[in-house]
Amino acid sequence: MSVTIRVPALLRPSVGGRVELTGVGLTVGEVLRHAAAAHPGFGPAVFEASGALRRFLNVFLGAEDVRYLQGLDTPVPDGAVLVILPAASGG
Repeated sequence: MSVTIRVPALLRPSVGGRVELTGVGLTVGEVLRHAAAAHPGFGPAVFEASGALRRFLNVFLGAEDVRYLQGLDTPVPDGAVLVILPAASGG
């Protein structure tokens, strides 16, 4: 299943400056790991050493934050768009 991943400016250096990637997989985790295999700098930017999604990154499937769905196990339909957004923080 082919899925589009929209990459924020912060992560673009890890994917050769690309704005979008194409990933393959049945779940959010599979899609992101596929992209990480194709772009070695992408994996450490997106995943903790434990394999969990980095705390300050949000991944959306449509309008839904995957953390409030099934996390990395969230199923993705063919043709879906995943949007990665850095979390806003500050004081």
